[in-house]
Amino acid sequence: MSWSVFLPLHKHLAQLENLCKQLYETTDTATRLQAEKALVEFTNSPDCLSKCQLLLERGSSSYSQLLAATCLTKLVSRTNNPLPLEQRIDIRNYVLNYLATRPKLATFVTQALIQLYARITKLGWFDCQKDEYVFRNVITDVTRFLQDSVEHCIIGVTILSQLTNEINQADTTHPLTKHRKIASSFRDSSLFDIFTLSCNLLKQASGKNLNLNDESQHGLLMQLLKLTHNCLNFDFIGTSTDESSDDLCTVQIPTSWRSAFLDSSTLQLFFDLYHSIPPSFSPLVLSCLVQIASVRRSLFNNAERAKFLSHLVDGVKRILENPQSLSDPNNYHEFCRLLARLKSNYQLGELVKVENYPEVIRLIANFTVTSLQHWEFAPNSVHYLLSLWQRLAASVPYVKATEPHMLETYTPEVTKAYITSRLESVHIILRDGLEDPLDDTGLVQQQLDQLSTIGRCEYEKTCALLVQLFDQSAQSYQELLQSATASPMDVAVQEGRLTWLVYIIGAVIGGRVSFASTDEQDAMDGELVCRVLQLMNLTDSRLAQAGNEKLELAMLSFFEQFRKIYIGDQVQKSSKVIMGISLHQN
Repeated sequence: MSWSVFLPLHKHLAQLENLCKQLYETTDTATRLQAEKALVEFTNSPDCLSKCQLLLERGSSSYSQLLAATCLTKLVSRTNNPLPLEQRIDIRNYVLNYLATRPKLATFVTQALIQLYARITKLGWFDCQKDEYVFRNVITDVTRFLQDSVEHCIIGVTILSQLTNEINQADTTHPLTKHRKIASSFRDSSLFDIFTLSCNLLKQASGKNLNLNDESQHGLLMQLLKLTHNCLNFDFIGTSTDESSDDLCTVQIPTSWRSAFLDSSTLQLFFDLYHSIPPSFSPLVLSCLVQIASVRRSLFNNAERAKFLSHLVDGVKRILENPQSLSDPNNYHEFCRLLARLKSNYQLGELVKVENYPEVIRLIANFTVTSLQHWEFAPNSVHYLLSLWQRLAASVPYVKATEPHMLETYTPEVTKAYITSRLESVHIILRDGLEDPLDDTGLVQQQLDQLSTIGRCEYEKTCALLVQLFDQSAQSYQELLQSATASPMDVAVQEGRLTWLVYIIGAVIGGRVSFASTDEQDAMDGELVCRVLQLMNLTDSRLAQAGNEKLELAMLSFFEQFRKIYIGDQVQKSSKVIMGISLHQN
């Protein structure tokens, strides 16, 4: 049955609209299930296509339009008995005309129709008619939208954004090989043009004085940023990486895109946008910058990479000098991700050669220290800051550049801020009944793994700080246990502080790297180990009266690290540690 044929099915219209109303509005479960069953039968009926057209043309509610779009998407997606090519072309053209003539549809209807267009285009990517790929003229399809009103522009940009997203995502109903073939072809034939178009539209928007009180211009800017991000987030080489590990990834930008990244105005565009638009939009801008900062190293030669990195560091410096928008948690989180990318994708030897490096590393250190001191604000973002400093600290033994890296100045400040802020949090958490970070052992272990590398940089300063803080807390704890009038709160605070210190001591001992370690550092480890052993003697003597589970778990973590580094094959190297322990035990 041709899509263009219109059958007199008016008698079904009222019934279908009523079913839609029951499906989307009723609170009665039985009624909704009945409506769902009836609508499944409708989807599978032979005349579903013509009924969907009837709903789109004559339906009086947005729900009936949504149903039609959803049913058509299912029809064009089916692998058994697929629709003929002519019919799919007709549906594609009909959807485009429908969106063009009805720019003020309910948002969810527009979204469903755009999803339908994206699905038809993806699944028909290799379909030919008269030696022409009939579903590939995507930019031509949306040009008329982009030349019309702001509402039409939003629809056009959303079409490209949804299509990019649709083609990037594998689905379970079609073979993965087919998905990769389509994605690769789309990447090579269309994606760069879409990215360029998106950047040009953003430049036009930023060049004008955007009236961001105008909701439609608001919407256009948001969709443009989403489109740009979808382009940069594309799975260029088919690795299908897990998003949770995206911060280990490099963005595999094709060589044909080089011109866009050699042109400093592309990078500058996003930094300028960050400073000129409201904070509610900034997270998307920063997400784009995270991807741009992660483009593969081999896209540039050494001179080009140095120039690109210089522009990137300048942009970061400007944000740090004007940090007002970072009070928004989403902005703060994305900015921390951006900072982490500075080291995951560039070498310390390259960073120190950037003209403003001394000032930037000072600003980043101050930002990190302030962030760690405000431990209750966006705790999940701290991972990225610690990741940056961990990678910087790990690079120190290998850096060959003559320019000073200044990490001997700033790494101890970061270590101190982490340690003291965790200790200071204990009283506030107990006093206010807040969630204790120590309960999340996975998060604590992750942070301690990062701190183990950071703390070994300028280790004598780390060790001196830990000895001082441990002795203070251990002495206070011992005095409280000997006092008949000690309050349980005071005891709990000291136990909490000692728990953190035992975890941290275990971590920094576990961060020992044999080839970079000295006898002096091994002796410092001995100083720390003996203090934990003395504390264990004290806590063991109290087990009959009272124990502290978190402190005991910290002890177990400490001994695991100590065993890993100093017991077994390492016994010979551990003589200084054993000597230090023996001196204190005697």
